[in-house]
Order: sequence, then structure tokens, then C-alpha cells
Amino acid sequence: MTLLKRTVETFGKDMQLTVACEELSELIKELCKNKRGDDNREAIIEELADCYIMMEQIEIIFGIDALSLHKRMVEKLARLEKRLAERNEDAPT
Repeated sequence: MTLLKRTVETFGKDMQLTVACEELSELIKELCKNKRGDDNREAIIEELADCYIMMEQIEIIFGIDALSLHKRMVEKLARLEKRLAERNEDAPT
């Protein structure tokens, strides 16, 4: 059993979802500080690492397999690529 699965089993799904929300909000806080001019790259890296860990726990909690997640990411990236192409077509030359 992986460390993150053990973590979910030990602390429970509800608690880990709460922690995920907290970690995501801490990343948001650091990003906002950066937008206000703080030089907080290291704090952003730390919070981003926490968020990646929690995202893996979210995958465990909801039984999300890597293939399903990857497929959805590919779809979303394709949509983004299309939007960027459309934007570039509309840009004045």
C-alpha cells in the first residue's frame, strides 16, 4: 500500500478533502501575494508541492485512474490549443 493510500485510510476521506481545500487555498494566497509584488517563489513551490500531494490523494479518494485523468487532460489541452489558434487568427496583423 502506498504512503498516500495509507494516509487516506488513517485520517479518512473527509479529513483529507478538507486538507486538500486548505492546501489549495494556501497556494492561492501565495499566488495573490506574488501578484501584489512579493518575491515568494519558494513559498509557491512549497504550496504547489503540497497541492500535488493532495491531488494524488483526491485521485485515491474518488477512485480516479491515471488513464481517465490523462484522457480528460488531453481533451482539455486540445480545447485550449483550439482557443489559442482562434485567438491568433483574430489578432490584428
